[in-house]
Amino acid sequence: MKGTEAFQELIPLLKDQPVVHANGYICRESFQLQDREANFYMIGSMGLASSIGLGVALCRPDKKVIIFDGDGNVLMSMGTLAMIAATAPKNLVHIVFDNQVYESTGSQRSLSGSVPLEEVARSSGYPVALKVSKKEEVKPAFEKLMNGDGPGFLLIKVDPVFDPETGRVTHTPEEIKTRFMNALGRREEGSRN
Repeated sequence: MKGTEAFQELIPLLKDQPVVHANGYICRESFQLQDREANFYMIGSMGLASSIGLGVALCRPDKKVIIFDGDGNVLMSMGTLAMIAATAPKNLVHIVFDNQVYESTGSQRSLSGSVPLEEVARSSGYPVALKVSKKEEVKPAFEKLMNGDGPGFLLIKVDPVFDPETGRVTHTPEEIKTRFMNALGRREEGSRN
């Protein structure tokens, strides 16, 4: 399955949930398919989408919070898996697109081919950790996690075929932050109106 196909299965299922996107093709692909104010796009800061998603989930327990992550990002910050499992936010769904490469920097191989990330998540303490590799498996797995208590982990195996012509996110980091905070219903510090 191509990464684009996985996104095409997931994005129509989103409602008003905040979604924190890892950097690289993950945020670019999602942005091109459907830009949403509730999307937080990482511009750089590799490996930190899961940390930000955890923070959002802890601050907003009334909302289901979704992380769109990549295998390289997870491998870079594996300690965050343990932190997510230890804090156990019931409203967190962690989705990892695993293409086994660092695609946006030249397709260097990642270690996810020999390190099963769903098993790492399960061993860290995620109550539910699923793995899918077929397009028709994406929606049922996502819905299972969305309808249950988290933190839930979904590893989606995809081929390393993201299109390098996929455009970049055109919002500035400041715009991304402001839109996201507004979507969460929080005003910026210092704002009184």
